[in-house]
Amino acid sequence: LWYEYRVRNLNGKHVFITGCDTGLGNSLAKWLDKKGFCVIAACATEKGSQELRSCSSLSLKTVNLNLADSNSIARAVVFVTEQTAGKGLFGLVSHAEGTAPVGPTDWLRIEDFHSVLDVSLLGLIEITLKLLPLLKKAEGRVVNLINAKGLMAFVGGGYSLSKWGMEAFSDTLRVEMQHFGVKVSIVEHGFFKAEEVNSGIIEKCLFKLWNGLTPETRDSYGEKYLVESQRSSVKRLCDYDISNVIKCMEHALIAKYPRTRYRAGWDAKFFWLFLTYAPSCLSDMLFRVTFPAPAESRRPGHGVLINI
Repeated sequence: LWYEYRVRNLNGKHVFITGCDTGLGNSLAKWLDKKGFCVIAACATEKGSQELRSCSSLSLKTVNLNLADSNSIARAVVFVTEQTAGKGLFGLVSHAEGTAPVGPTDWLRIEDFHSVLDVSLLGLIEITLKLLPLLKKAEGRVVNLINAKGLMAFVGGGYSLSKWGMEAFSDTLRVEMQHFGVKVSIVEHGFFKAEEVNSGIIEKCLFKLWNGLTPETRDSYGEKYLVESQRSSVKRLCDYDISNVIKCMEHALIAKYPRTRYRAGWDAKFFWLFLTYAPSCLSDMLFRVTFPAPAESRRPGHGVLINI
């Protein structure tokens, strides 16, 4: 079938991947390295770079990258340009999971939105723009990895904004770059076991936000709201097999006719996708019974906590 056709002569082609310290970016870098690609892995820490190099081939290169810093992005682009040596860049896989801080909107400051959007949206857009000349030269691929649960906004903060923004950016980029032979795909994935480490970070940020609230705001929510917010989780939706995401990203890179969108993980295919198409009144009702209600809530029927 048409989706089974593969690009030939993949050995030696360069692929640049962001967010390779841990998780999906790290796993994809190792996978493509074994497949014969010349992987350039961007890590946020030197420790992440060293650990990745220690379990990969000599052809895998790492570069430190802070997506919130334009100078760091510029240095990474120079490194990629030198490594590709005039051949162009065959693949760019953009991945950043800047989640915290998240919480009720009236707990947040504008700086809290910037801390997420500067990395997970504006940083990814900036590095994509600067690598486009190399991608056009190689008629390469852009694969943007987006967490599907971010496409259903149910908590305040920049997380869902960044995911919706990357969807829009990917759509316009796909239409425009097709004239130059560059293919753009989106991989929408669900919640995976490897991401549970973010839960602890989110809880710490939630307590930090709570401690910074005015007495009036704290009283309007109540301490019970804070405690029950920690119990709300998506662990029951968790998929333990990240190979589904890896296979989608691999297909987007090596297929002759990659798909516009991939969905990996059962919750991405059914739960979050269903909610995005469901009437707002239905999704609102689901979130009302799933998450705790503030102490001074004026809506009846709150307070039934369902741990999803």
